[in-house]
Amino acid sequence: MNDTAIVWFRQDLRLADNPALNTALEQHARIIPLYIHAPHEQAAWGPGAASGWWLHHSLDALDQSLQQRGSRLIVRTAGTCLDALQELLADSGATHIYWNRLYEPHAIERDRQITTVLRKSGIEVGTSNASLLFEPEAITKQDGTPYRVFTPFWKACLRQEMPFACTDRPSSLPDVSRHFTTATVESLALLPAIRWDSGLAAAWQPGESAAEARLDAFLDDAVAGYPTGRDRPDRQLTSRLSPHLHFGEISPQRIVARSREFAAAQSMPGLVTGTDAFIREVGWREFAGHLLYHFPHTTDKPLYERFEQFPWRTEYSSDLEAWQRGQTGIPVVDAGMRELWHTGWMHNRVRMIVASLLTKNLLIPWQEGARWFWDTLVDADLASNTLGWQWTAGCGADAAPFFRIFNPVTQANRFDPQGHYIRHWVPELADLPDKYLASPWTAPDDVLATADVHLGNNYPAPLVDLKASRAAALERYQTIRNLPRNTQV
Repeated sequence: MNDTAIVWFRQDLRLADNPALNTALEQHARIIPLYIHAPHEQAAWGPGAASGWWLHHSLDALDQSLQQRGSRLIVRTAGTCLDALQELLADSGATHIYWNRLYEPHAIERDRQITTVLRKSGIEVGTSNASLLFEPEAITKQDGTPYRVFTPFWKACLRQEMPFACTDRPSSLPDVSRHFTTATVESLALLPAIRWDSGLAAAWQPGESAAEARLDAFLDDAVAGYPTGRDRPDRQLTSRLSPHLHFGEISPQRIVARSREFAAAQSMPGLVTGTDAFIREVGWREFAGHLLYHFPHTTDKPLYERFEQFPWRTEYSSDLEAWQRGQTGIPVVDAGMRELWHTGWMHNRVRMIVASLLTKNLLIPWQEGARWFWDTLVDADLASNTLGWQWTAGCGADAAPFFRIFNPVTQANRFDPQGHYIRHWVPELADLPDKYLASPWTAPDDVLATADVHLGNNYPAPLVDLKASRAAALERYQTIRNLPRNTQV
């Protein structure tokens, strides 16, 4: 058995289902768990403010879990990741480094360079997949090209062997010498200087144990109603596992296996349907990773070249700010944007609604929305964020057709029928009757006065006329409709 190995933790902040850790434990007597904080190496996609908050608490939870098992987390910050690795290699005498692969474009290139340098110096490097169900190259069409439509992609995934073998957290780990210096998690300055994070702290508990508890609670309480309940922002019927998945506190393999085991052990009608629908949503995350790996330019540019010609507005700063602050005068949109600011999360149905308003009614480039989500979401995942925004804007794989423009009033009435969601996040409108809650501008003056709603005063008038702006968007989309769709940037 080789003596010492370094396990480099990245977006896999867990001890269960961690192949890099498992391989190191099988082959080495001493293990040094390492985290390197180098956001500058992530180019334009370093963690946003909300993600930084989550990362702080997730690292703290990982370190506590390691210490409970006799180990500890070494945190390094100086220079580049390669610098930090070489420094710890020299200090420890380790001969092997293990990590789990990342699939973002900047990470792929960085890891390739690090691997080349380390192997030339005689260091053994072992890498594994721990963040996706399958390697991105493993699921392709018969001609070897990547999928761009979800349904055939997911069918191809389901033809593979699932569920997967999962491994529990080790009961004990080798001690890490006090000789190795470490920065503190606090020194990374991931928490906000001005403490705006009380809403995040009230809504979330980062860490591996919390992720597993959340999955169990979801399966027990909500998965049976998931096929329709997942569209209801007024109810707690989604798993809310997305930030745990992004930071690797739980593996997609465990989610699939645990969901299928749960359904098999129960006799509740509709449970298999519910778990299948839930696993399919995990499949959308998988599809996002597949797309970003094969089409790395899509973080900033549309998948299809013709959309580079779309005539977006160029002067929109005040409208963008109103959208960001939840002051558009469109209640369900404002509710979603305020939920995002307060909790670092937004219900997926509402994400589509607010994105549609920004890109198709306000004609503001989708990249502006993607950037705002990146900074404010605790589950800001580059692949999923890119897929979601390009889907809504109509410029990406399996995208919503150009003529599909979400009507936020219709959406609110359908998916928040009693107005609980709007009333919670837009309390200015709480006393309006249900009939007018999603569209207060249609209420008679006496109804508005009785509810103490004064449009343009204590609640904004609509930023845009929904009908007229829809027509304007369709007109602009027609200008690129006949350009070749299959041309890529």
